[in-house]
Amino acid sequence: MSNSFQTGNYSNLFTEYGYSKDKVQQRIYSTFNTLFFGSGDQRIYHETGEEMGYLVDTGNMDVRTEGQSYGMMIAVQMDRKDIFDRIWKWTKTYMYLDHGEYKGYFGWSAQLDGKLNFEGPAPDGEEFFAMALLFAGRRWGDGEGIFNYTGEARSLLHEMVHKIKDPMFDPQTKLIRFIPNCNFTDPSYHLPHFYELFALWGNPEDSGFFREASRLSREYLKKACHPVTGLSAEYAEYDGTPHNRANHNLFYSDAYRTAANIALDYEWFSADEWSRKQAENIQEFFGKTAKGKEDIVYYIDGTPVANSGELVHETDGTPAGVLHPVGLLATLAQASLASRGEFREYFVRKFWEQPLRTGKRRYYDNLLYFFALLALSGNYRIW
Repeated sequence: MSNSFQTGNYSNLFTEYGYSKDKVQQRIYSTFNTLFFGSGDQRIYHETGEEMGYLVDTGNMDVRTEGQSYGMMIAVQMDRKDIFDRIWKWTKTYMYLDHGEYKGYFGWSAQLDGKLNFEGPAPDGEEFFAMALLFAGRRWGDGEGIFNYTGEARSLLHEMVHKIKDPMFDPQTKLIRFIPNCNFTDPSYHLPHFYELFALWGNPEDSGFFREASRLSREYLKKACHPVTGLSAEYAEYDGTPHNRANHNLFYSDAYRTAANIALDYEWFSADEWSRKQAENIQEFFGKTAKGKEDIVYYIDGTPVANSGELVHETDGTPAGVLHPVGLLATLAQASLASRGEFREYFVRKFWEQPLRTGKRRYYDNLLYFFALLALSGNYRIW
């Protein structure tokens, strides 16, 4: 079965459905410029002294490894080495843990002045750092010090697998953990398409580990995604069942990324035809069963959560409900890379008509939006 890794060809669903190549490229560059260089109430990227830069989680007013690593992935896809290096330098300067039990990882949240809020990592950031760094080394070549991208990626991957206490991959299941010192996972952290490339370009002694991790993650996602609705929980046990903690057993913000990740894995490697059915299931759920009810929170079997608009944040008790409707739409559209169902075109066109989100919560939504824009236009590539 052909795939982007083998052929070097990438699907452009926008041009497939009649949008001109020029309009698509214009949308990509205008969106990028808005997010990185727009007005104060649009942008999420900021440059600071000593040739550094950071992305702000505008909902929480902090800097997260999630956003920094996403920013680096966007920069390498957009061929912006200047931005990539600024973000990486800020991250290494302020977020890198050079001592303690988590030495070699990154503190997942920092204040805008660089002071760490937490001296513990969130593995989704490390996964994206490693992949973005490997791409950077292949696209631009390796430099010196922290800009030896391949060396930095390999050092990080070594820690993720081999740290004696609290590795990021559970040694028994080889599944990525939600945080290193826990015994459950987050389905949206599962990136088998990255693990395939870690096996090729990471540390040679770990190539077998990552090939197996890729296979096991694909099998795990079949358990974590509901067989009818396609929904997954924010957090889940190693057997795929939702993790019953606060509201994290629900299809909620983190979980939106799962469908997008599965679709990108299918585009890059086409390893499992299950991915097509999964994409079709979740698109059918939101295109038919839940159409017009996207503002409701659901259990993974599709049952609405009673009074879901009254859900509150675990941390600060503020109203939650559906926090990221634009992000949800973006991931449903990205699922079209794998889907061949009746809602494939519907979600691509709906996404095309959707503007960027504005206001306090724009960070997460608009990052998922830009990844979907890249993926659906054939510009989220293996470098």
